[in-house]
Amino acid sequence: MSSGEQKPWTVTLFLCLFVGWTGAHRFYVGKTGSGVAMLLTGGGCGVWQIVDLVMIATGRFTDAQGRPLLK
Repeated sequence: MSSGEQKPWTVTLFLCLFVGWTGAHRFYVGKTGSGVAMLLTGGGCGVWQIVDLVMIATGRFTDAQGRPLLK
């Protein structure tokens, strides 16, 4: 999959659910800066991870180019 394609929401959701505190889901969608911030803060002590999890599940999370995730 090239970086020009939309990312599947299921992969993003599972990354956030299981290793979200590392920011893996943000690295996956190209949001490197906030991914590093999540990695250094443990997902904002878990709060940031929960917010992202809800946003992904409700379809409000976007990739680095502002595109919605592919369902």
